[in-house]
Amino acid sequence: MTKSDQNQVIRMLPIVLGGLGGTLLMINRLLTPNLLASQARSDVVGVILSAFLILTGLLWQQILPRSPDTVKLIGKEGLELLPELSEIAKTELAWASSLLLTNTVTKTIIIWYQGKVLLRRGILPANSQVKPGAILKRVLEKQRPIYLVDLKVYPGRIEFNYLPENTQGVICQPINSNGVMILGANAPRSYTKQDENWISGIADKLADTLPREIN
Repeated sequence: MTKSDQNQVIRMLPIVLGGLGGTLLMINRLLTPNLLASQARSDVVGVILSAFLILTGLLWQQILPRSPDTVKLIGKEGLELLPELSEIAKTELAWASSLLLTNTVTKTIIIWYQGKVLLRRGILPANSQVKPGAILKRVLEKQRPIYLVDLKVYPGRIEFNYLPENTQGVICQPINSNGVMILGANAPRSYTKQDENWISGIADKLADTLPREIN
């Protein structure tokens, strides 16, 4: 059972229990020929509790966050590093990408630096060429990350043809003024503030290491 399914079960549980309780009370009342005063009072309490459970379930349907629907990204899992990188740079990039894949919702990582793709990792499409479009150029110019929460609704999504074609969400995080870390997720609106902090911190670490290792 997925996390989304588990949340749905939790949201429905009070409604199911309240409806079941109310049904059993009705059956018990119909099958009781002589109703005692104490039983009548118990029935009133039972009806109130059942109604409360149903109301709680309806409120949970509105309040509890729904996990975004995930998709299986189109591509093959892999790890590609630019061959001419130093061992220190390769180790740093492998470490950073591993942290992001295991600690955030990221499924695809591309690190583009000084006009070259230094790393591709995760679910990868056939196209490995990164040609900066308007969004990447803006990230480099403004030195601020851009989070496309639901990629399919953005006209600029066509520039991300180096990501799996059904990528749902994208974060473009600058690595100083020379590069960008591009992260793809398999669900829209799935990156949390904590994820964004992780991504920013790792980009800052790479911004410190890469200039010393890449000339």
